[in-house]
Amino acid sequence: MGTQLNSLLNKIMALGGALSNSQTYRSELMKQLRCWIPFESACFTTVDPRTLLSTGAITDEDIEAIHDRLFEYEYLHSDYNHFHELANSMEKVATLSGATNGALNTSPRYLNVLQPAGFHDEMRAALVADGMCWGYLTIFRKEGQPFFSEEERQLLSSLAPFMASMLRDRSLPRSPMDGMDHMPEPGLLVLSETLDILSYNASARQWMSLLQDAEGMDAASLPRPLRAVCFRALSESSRGTAYSTGAHTRVRLSNGSFASIRACLLYGPDSLAKLAVTLEPANTTDMLPLISDALGLTERENEVISGILRGLSTKELAQSLFISPYTIQDHLKSIFVKTGVNSRRELIWQLHSKYSLSP
Repeated sequence: MGTQLNSLLNKIMALGGALSNSQTYRSELMKQLRCWIPFESACFTTVDPRTLLSTGAITDEDIEAIHDRLFEYEYLHSDYNHFHELANSMEKVATLSGATNGALNTSPRYLNVLQPAGFHDEMRAALVADGMCWGYLTIFRKEGQPFFSEEERQLLSSLAPFMASMLRDRSLPRSPMDGMDHMPEPGLLVLSETLDILSYNASARQWMSLLQDAEGMDAASLPRPLRAVCFRALSESSRGTAYSTGAHTRVRLSNGSFASIRACLLYGPDSLAKLAVTLEPANTTDMLPLISDALGLTERENEVISGILRGLSTKELAQSLFISPYTIQDHLKSIFVKTGVNSRRELIWQLHSKYSLSP
């Protein structure tokens, strides 16, 4: 096991250094992993670490065919190994066969989604680094294939933190490509409970195209991050499936900029719930938590940076946060170490030029 792990870990680390694009990295990683843990199909999703909602996924064709049903059972039904539960548990990797003690029929997801599609066991991993979740990985085996073994689960558990770190490093925003400064105006979509598009404005169509391009999807497909925020919004009205975070995710587009997607439920006289989805450029308030999470900043350090971006002095920061100026200075020293700068001016310049935040 040790030799196997070291060999695979070395390949994964080398792969991470060679490939900067998240989608390419995930695709190549799946090829490597399949050599050590045989599986039929996979779904590899990056997530917003604050809301645990999809920011984009790569899936095999047979999984894409049931992807909406998987979203439904993830957010709207009680079942085994929900990703948000794995992300907050001690064990970040679990198999369906292990959770059900081999009785797969006790899982509604298996009975109604996996088995009809010809799938048998599944192994899920919440990819967590330094307490923050950056992605989900699910691998599947077909009917007639053996359950995933405990040794295979332990192997993936050992690899998961390194995979999470790779995803985290690729999550940091970068300045958009030249000539890509003009983003669409805010877009608005209205969808039915079954995610059929009922109406939209012209900007929403542009945003949809950008999101589809980011995931390599065709024009007829609803982007996965948009599906995720819709199912999260629907879950808010379902018994026993309430989440502590809202229906919001931030998605990197192909041009390097970020989109902010939010969804909420609408109610009207026809008693049929509808979904309103807004799509707009991610602003500083949206992006600062993501940058903080990726750099390992604390919530207090995040508040200090937010104050610096608003132009507050050390005294004003101390007053606004109800702490002493000396404590502010301690936080600044920690922030400078984590961001690799030596002064406020350098910090503001880096946030503006490297991560595209407005000073």
